[in-house]
Amino acid sequence: MKAALLPDRGVIKVGGEHAQGFLHGLVSSDLLKLTPGTARFSALLSPQGKIMADFIVVEAPPEDGGGFFLDVPLTLATNLVDKLNLYKLRSRVIAEDVSETLGVVAAWEGNGTTSRGRSYADPRLPALGLRIIVQPSHAIEVAADFRAVLVDAKEYEAHRIALGVPQGGLDFRYSDAFPHETNMDQLGGVDFAKGCYIGQEVVSRMEHRGNARTRALPVRFRGAAPQAGIAITAGERQIGTMGSAADGRGLALVRLDRAADALSRGEPLLAGSTPISLVKPNWARFAFPGDSEAAE
Repeated sequence: MKAALLPDRGVIKVGGEHAQGFLHGLVSSDLLKLTPGTARFSALLSPQGKIMADFIVVEAPPEDGGGFFLDVPLTLATNLVDKLNLYKLRSRVIAEDVSETLGVVAAWEGNGTTSRGRSYADPRLPALGLRIIVQPSHAIEVAADFRAVLVDAKEYEAHRIALGVPQGGLDFRYSDAFPHETNMDQLGGVDFAKGCYIGQEVVSRMEHRGNARTRALPVRFRGAAPQAGIAITAGERQIGTMGSAADGRGLALVRLDRAADALSRGEPLLAGSTPISLVKPNWARFAFPGDSEAAE
């Protein structure tokens, strides 16, 4: 088993009498079904349906003071707290950035438990393993509890990329991507049965019409990793943009129709000058361009 402290993750605490209903009414997943020890992948969207911030929400049990903790990109924590406090109006809710005292440890490729912090299964994919909200100084002890090897966060990034799970700020830009484009609809980040939330009409319309033209897709390549942000082309046409990459695997935002056309014509796909191939992840339920094999 492996474990890594994730330095790019921050933690927000949302407490108060109305905390659960407040968050449920804002975000893309159903938090009324959330119970202590479980987690939900979710996002706060703009009224136009684009992702302002994505995060994992976990509830603390009453004996630990209750409330909800948001496992969020560190660079978004301060602004997200400001937005939550802006939306709360007269709700009895307190949102605070606690990233100076709490961080996130990921543990994968094995099983185990720890009594330290708040641990929960990653709600996006079982293969992503567990996450633990804990004081960063306790990362060594957490790894020991799991009998895990404490490794650099780069190893977790390689694991995430190999599974085809995109990350905001690397594989898509916040305020510029819809949940379907980042596969939140495939990874449990959107509940299409819940009531209204910010951006809900746009997201529901995309779901019912099935018109997500762009998605974050896993890719394979050989040799040096293509630079993040470089254009992916087929012939003379750009069909996407390269995102994060490690160990011969990567993610890219790709126009599905353009990729399908290129593959049908037998045109090679290039990230800059590097040949790439699209790889369908085994969790994907959307129509995939070409006949790419399922990810291992």
